[in-house]
Amino acid sequence: MRIEDHPILTYPRRRLVTFTFDGQEMTGYEGEPIAAALHDAGVRVLRESPKLHRPRGFYCAIGNCSSCLMRVDGKPNVRVCVEELKEGMTVETQKGKGDLLAEL
Repeated sequence: MRIEDHPILTYPRRRLVTFTFDGQEMTGYEGEPIAAALHDAGVRVLRESPKLHRPRGFYCAIGNCSSCLMRVDGKPNVRVCVEELKEGMTVETQKGKGDLLAEL
């Protein structure tokens, strides 16, 4: 599910790293958005809307909407479409609006 060849843009390959998503080990390229690594792994639902619990996925990819809010390394409300992937990260599906006090 990755763009391998593009007529205008170039995609330099970086180091392959491992991370955990909801307890499952996955791989992605260091520095790419977490959402891109999840999308490549087949993850299409990143969260549910807080009120109606409708599925939300990779949408704006510029950090403008709230469709990709997840918990990353214990921190809630991280916009994974713009957060760079690093070795050993723990990414979790966030339920509801996230617990801001969990960071303290």
